Amino acid sequence: MQKIRIAQIGTGHPHSTGAAETILKNPEMECVGFAKVTPDYIHPEHRYYLDPGQPYTRMREYTVEELLDMEGLDAVAIECEEEKSTEYAQMFADRGVHIFLDKPGTHGIASFDRLAETCREKNLVLKQAYMYRYNPLVQKAMEIVKSGALGEIYAVEGQMSLYYPESMCRWIGKHKGGMMYYLGCHMVDLVLQFMGSLPEEILPMNASTGQYGCESENYGFAVLKYPKGVSFVKTTCDETNGFNRRQLVVCGTKGTIEIKPMEIPCAGGLLKAAGSFTVNGKTEQVEAEPFDRYAAMMQDFVNHVLGRNENPCGYDYEKALFRAVMTACGWKE
Repeated sequence: MQKIRIAQIGTGHPHSTGAAETILKNPEMECVGFAKVTPDYIHPEHRYYLDPGQPYTRMREYTVEELLDMEGLDAVAIECEEEKSTEYAQMFADRGVHIFLDKPGTHGIASFDRLAETCREKNLVLKQAYMYRYNPLVQKAMEIVKSGALGEIYAVEGQMSLYYPESMCRWIGKHKGGMMYYLGCHMVDLVLQFMGSLPEEILPMNASTGQYGCESENYGFAVLKYPKGVSFVKTTCDETNGFNRRQLVVCGTKGTIEIKPMEIPCAGGLLKAAGSFTVNGKTEQVEAEPFDRYAAMMQDFVNHVLGRNENPCGYDYEKALFRAVMTACGWKE
């Protein structure tokens, strides 16, 4: 069996441990090791990277320079703090290494565009870790939409909230757009995917609820205007039971799909999802079997690298998505 030799760059992203565990478990991946790129950076909710039970205790540690010079390295998973991720991804793309990049990328549109174009020129996979693309009910909904059974899609509504402690509420303040940048990006992605095109206009309406007395934009809201309807994205870290109320609604001329909650924790660290699918007057209550949040996403990356299929979210889409996310954050070039 051909295996992909992959290393993880950074341990600061909140999804970094999940990515590391998934790499270690995937039989088609050879985990070379990892590099901790920012020793002074500790995410407020992220435990120290060598605490007992962390996957990094089972991985060999390298410097970034050692991995850049390593022969036979096929891919890297970029899991460092968000505003530095594209910087490190670019280093490895320049060396001809495939890129798995955790969302949303960076703070600069120009640097993200450069990374995407480098990957295009070198025929490298650029895979972004938007996990909801692999939620079983999201995939089922997309199949229905693509079949035409839901008719013309005129609006998509996405909500992704939770309740954070003070340390996290203050931490998101370093990002323009706050929660829209940090979690709202997932929902912007789903709006664009289900609508099948870019909106005519994106109106950011991000605000602060004053949670813990801080001024972080911890309440994210953006309106995406389309020719025949209006979609929206909402995200906040000040919503009690917000995690269990995460929701996606897809409205078409022949039906409506609602997925809520999008993730339900269950045994073994797995998740479920539930929803209501109404198509042509018939409503079906659905529930997904337990799934791993990251496994399908990482396996898809393997398939792209090995040439089994092409990434449906290509370079142009990821560039357009990043611009849409940054616009929803209130970013101006």
